[in-house]
Amino acid sequence: MTARILVVDDLQPNIKLLEAKLTNEYFEVCTASDGTSALDEIEKNAPDIILLDVMMPGMDGFEVCKRIRKNPKTMHIPVIMVTALSSSADRIRGLEAGADDFLTKPVNDVAMFARIRSLVRLKMLTDEWLSREKTSNQLGVLRNEKTISSVGYSNASILVIEDNKVDHLKIVNTLKKDSANITSIIDLQEAKAILKEKTFELIIVNLRLRNQDALRFCSHIRANDKTRTTPILMVAEEEDTDQLAKGLDLGMNDYLIKPIDSNELEARSRTQIRRQRYQERLRENYEHSLEMALTDSLTGLYNRRYMKAHLSTIIKRQSATGKNLALLTFDIDSFKQINDTYGHQAGDAVLIDLSARISKNVRNIDTVARIGGEEFITVMPDTDKEIAFIVAERLRQTIANTPFTFPENPEGVNITISIGMALMNVYETADSLLKRADQALYQAKNNGKNQVVISD
Repeated sequence: MTARILVVDDLQPNIKLLEAKLTNEYFEVCTASDGTSALDEIEKNAPDIILLDVMMPGMDGFEVCKRIRKNPKTMHIPVIMVTALSSSADRIRGLEAGADDFLTKPVNDVAMFARIRSLVRLKMLTDEWLSREKTSNQLGVLRNEKTISSVGYSNASILVIEDNKVDHLKIVNTLKKDSANITSIIDLQEAKAILKEKTFELIIVNLRLRNQDALRFCSHIRANDKTRTTPILMVAEEEDTDQLAKGLDLGMNDYLIKPIDSNELEARSRTQIRRQRYQERLRENYEHSLEMALTDSLTGLYNRRYMKAHLSTIIKRQSATGKNLALLTFDIDSFKQINDTYGHQAGDAVLIDLSARISKNVRNIDTVARIGGEEFITVMPDTDKEIAFIVAERLRQTIANTPFTFPENPEGVNITISIGMALMNVYETADSLLKRADQALYQAKNNGKNQVVISD
């Protein structure tokens, strides 16, 4: 996973050291030597993540972070403060200013890179929702201009999994200050059962539960559709660096080192709850306002009107950041025979089933639309040629290998799809990208159908 990282530090040796480490991990790096130039760079070329020094002349890192969070255009960009300050008060001040993490020099590289990858994944998801909201705005739907810091954090539903009585008591007493609704347990199997029945806004789990694998539990949460985006705050020991890095790669959102500082727990839990509620608000507002106007009434997928606006928006974003974009266009081979043989109700049933299969075989950051009778499109941001082809081929095989059943033919009918794939070029437009994908689709049809063809 690559990303553009802004390193802000008034000392050139520090900048050079971080730049070398990040470049070696294939991140794109830009730099700023003070708070003012950092804010200018963020405004002009929004990075994916910011590594921010605290002690700088003029405007310090705390003030820079506050200004980033107050700006609706930049408030969702992750900020990691990297500084020589090591006191609990400094760390809490940084978190309260809006930092996602506060790393003390010398920084453990394994932990830092794991944290960066974790926050980049979070930003990619938020970027996608903001991009969709911007598309909605182009179509006449009002945007939500509130900042994340304006979102409330009280009365949150929190699951606490902690078998140490002292730490459990401190966690519960701290969370109760914000009137949290707390469910406390010590067994991970019981936690899995509860998560099937109840939705939580935050999960706090001890990494060192006795005779239990907390990391496997985190993996289970991320693999489950219902809990995939639920924030996870891990409580660990100072020497658990490798385990924490693995946890971040598995999808854990944040961590807290023992002995537990109540103020730090309060700051980190509030941050996670606010982000969760902000993303949930984006999702709910977006889905509610666009459901009728911009979705296909039969399949529930986006329609041509939405896709045209969304594709233009995302092409501009990807072009500005220099990231990849793949487009798949496909339709059902010989679909007319289904309608002619079994009737249009059977054809509708096939389209509904096909839409469900498509949605299950793409990522949550991909966008799927039905743009014609039996023609569909999938837009895949941050995706190179190899990954896009793997997804396309997997989708084609999934359709071909499982018969479609409907009342008129309960035994099932074998159906195939042809797929055209195009990768965004420099100075690409929505029309030109669609045209190249369509040409690849026509070639797939002419070559015998049931295959994937990549545009030149």
